[in-house]
Amino acid sequence: MMEVFKKLLGQSNEAEVRRLQKIADQVLAKEAEYRALTDEQLQAKTPEFKQRLKAGETLDDIMPDAFAACREAADRTVGMRPYPVQVIGGVCLHQGRIAEMKTGEGKTLVATLPAYLNALTGEGVHIVTVNDYLARRDSEWMGKIYKFMGLTVGLIVHDLDNAQRRAAYACDITYGTNNEMGFDYLRDNMVIHERDMVQRGHVYAIVDEVDSILIDEARTPLIISGQGDKSTDLYEKANQFVSRLKNEEDYTIAEKEKAVSLTEQGIAKAQRAFNVENIADLDNAELYHHILAALKAHAIMKRDVDYVVQNGEVIIVDEFTGRLMVGRRYSDGLHQAIEAKEHVKVERESKTLATITFQNYFRMYKKISGMTGTAKTEEEEFQGIYNLDVVQIPTNKPMIRKDMNDMVYKTKRGKFNAVVEEIVERHATGQPILVGTVNVETSEMLSHLIKLRGVPHEVLNAKNHQKEAEIVAQAGHVGAVTIATNMAGRGTDILLGGNPDFLARRAMRQESYPDEII
Repeated sequence: MMEVFKKLLGQSNEAEVRRLQKIADQVLAKEAEYRALTDEQLQAKTPEFKQRLKAGETLDDIMPDAFAACREAADRTVGMRPYPVQVIGGVCLHQGRIAEMKTGEGKTLVATLPAYLNALTGEGVHIVTVNDYLARRDSEWMGKIYKFMGLTVGLIVHDLDNAQRRAAYACDITYGTNNEMGFDYLRDNMVIHERDMVQRGHVYAIVDEVDSILIDEARTPLIISGQGDKSTDLYEKANQFVSRLKNEEDYTIAEKEKAVSLTEQGIAKAQRAFNVENIADLDNAELYHHILAALKAHAIMKRDVDYVVQNGEVIIVDEFTGRLMVGRRYSDGLHQAIEAKEHVKVERESKTLATITFQNYFRMYKKISGMTGTAKTEEEEFQGIYNLDVVQIPTNKPMIRKDMNDMVYKTKRGKFNAVVEEIVERHATGQPILVGTVNVETSEMLSHLIKLRGVPHEVLNAKNHQKEAEIVAQAGHVGAVTIATNMAGRGTDILLGGNPDFLARRAMRQESYPDEII
C-alpha cells in the first residue's frame, strides 16, 4: 500500500514539474534576446518592468521577461546563469511554494529570480537565512545582481542600530536571519511612535532551509525581556544547596522533557536547609522555583553543549545552528541559575515584555516560499500550518554522491576510535574530510584524539566562529581536515579543491582595494 502511495505522489510531482517547465520554457526562449542587449539596455529593463506593473500588468505577466533579465544579469555579474531546473525552482518560489532542491543545486542563485521579480512592486522582499554568516555572504554575493539591475539591497545582522535597520528594511531586497527579523517585529510593537518602527511590512518572504525555520523551530518563542527588581542572593543559596544533592536519591531527571523534580528525600533536605515547614506552600513558591532552576542548571544544562562561558558571561549555543546567541538569555531564572553554577556575575531575573513564535511571525506574510534539501517528509505540516505545498525540483545532472549505510557501535569509545582511524586513513590519501559533531564538547574531544595521531586540522564551533569564513573556504582543499558542529551544516558551500576566490578577495581587502572591485 505504501509503495502505491509513494508512486502516486511521485507521479503528481512529475506532473507539477511539467507544468512549471512550460512556464520556465518561456523564460529560456528569451535568452538570446536578452543576451544581445548592452549593459545599459539590460539595466533599463527594471524601470520598464515597473512601468508595466503600473500600467496594469501582473507579476505573472512580466515574469518571463523579468526572469530572463535576471538570468542575464547573473551571468554578467557573478558569472553564473541559472540552469533550466533552477528557473523551474524560481517559478515554484514565485508561486508561494516550497522548492525541494538537493544539496549543491544552487538554491542561493535560484532565490534571485523571484526576489528580483517581486521587488519590482516596491513593497520589499525578505530573504531569510539561518545565520548571520549566510545572510552576509548571500547579500554581498547575490547583491551584485540586484545592484546591477538598479535595485537596493539591505542586510539585517546582530549589532545594528535602529537607523541602520530601518535603512536595510527600506531596501528593495533585505537579507537577514529569522531571529533578527522576529525580534525587530517585537521591538516595533513596543514603540510609541510609528516613526520609530524599523520594519515596513510583511509582503513576501523567501525562507532558506525552510524546514529548519518553519518546522524544527516553529514553536520556539522569541522573547523580549525587561530587567526585574528582585535580588539575586537566592540563586547563590539555591546553587550551594543543589550542589550537595545526589541523582536518584534526592532528585530525578526526565531527559526527554529536560525536566527535574525533587524526591521526598530531596524535599525533606530542602525544608531543613531553608528552615521551612512545607516547601510546597504558596508562600515558598519563589524558593521552590529557585531550587528547581538551580537543579536544572546542574543536572541538565551542560557547559560547551547548551552554553559556553566567555569573558565571565554565559552565552547560549543555538541547538539548531550551533552558533552563539549573544545577548539572548534563558527565561524563568534558568540563566541566573547557570550563572551561579559557573561562578560568574548573576544578573537580575528578567520579566517578559513581548513574545512571538516563528510560526506566528511567518504566517503574517502575504506570500511565503521556501527552499530546502529535505521538505517532502514534512509536507503535511507545511500544508496544515502554512498552506504551503512542496515540489521536488529535478537535479541539473545525475547524482554522483554515494550515500553509505550508517555504522552503529556498541560504545562511544568504539565509535570515536573508528572515526579517528577513518580520518587517519583518508587523510593519508589527501582526500579532504569534514567531520560533523553534535556540540562544542564533542568537537574538541575529537580534535584532541586526532591531534594525538598527528593529523593537522581545523575546528569550527561556536567558540571560534570568527574564523568561520576562512575555515569553510579551505575545507575542500587537498589534505584538509575540518571538525565542525552543525555551524557548518545548512547552507555552507564547501568547494572541492578549496576556494581561491576567497583568498584573493581577502588579500585585496588587506591591501585596501575598494569594495566595488572586490
